[in-house]
Amino acid sequence: MVTGSLKALIFDVDGTLADTESVHMAAFNHAFAEMGMDWVWTEDMYIELLEISGGKERILHYWRQVNPDIKEMDAHALQDRINHIHEIKTAAYEHAINTGVVKLRPGVLELMDQALAAGLRLAIATTTSPVNIAALLRQAVGNNWRQHFSAIGDASTAPLKKPHPQVYLQMLDALQLPANQCIAFEDSANGLRAATAAGLATVITPNPFTAHHNFEGALRVVPDLSQVTLAQLVGWQNDQSA
Repeated sequence: MVTGSLKALIFDVDGTLADTESVHMAAFNHAFAEMGMDWVWTEDMYIELLEISGGKERILHYWRQVNPDIKEMDAHALQDRINHIHEIKTAAYEHAINTGVVKLRPGVLELMDQALAAGLRLAIATTTSPVNIAALLRQAVGNNWRQHFSAIGDASTAPLKKPHPQVYLQMLDALQLPANQCIAFEDSANGLRAATAAGLATVITPNPFTAHHNFEGALRVVPDLSQVTLAQLVGWQNDQSA
């Protein structure tokens, strides 16, 4: 297959590879209960909280909403507590994923297979943790999932969360490719802003938690990847550069 100047596909994880957000929300609520806290995040609340990238950042943002009198002198103790909440949450999420409750979204594996068969490279650019990535892809792809990806950027490598383009810039550097030879896949406005700020054409596949976002500037917005082929991506890329 002729892929022209397209050399790599770069994927976000949560909401893009799989509809994981409801599982994340349940894991957060489990952690709050384990910590004896009376917080319960509803779906409507979580949709708003997803405007904040990063689980720990989301907890801190909400904490400041419900307790605006947090003093800076308590910052160290507060961060320790947030870290502990997030550890419990991550363990609960990993357990849920390992039970097989989450599958990759339609068309994801097929498009990845097409890309690899055509000699393209795959990368991941996410704000989630390495543990979360491994849990999802090990369950969906198998124990050898890592060998399919030339580069992975996550919360451990990119402390500046989306919409900052740091993680995408890191992946372009790792792939040693210019942005115009890659396409990014995202599900949210923050993800789109991060990818486009790095110069990447971006395909959006919204989910119930992000369907209300503004996706102006996306290369395409499609329900999922089930009807998207590598040939279409090349055509879209060519149309954009024409």
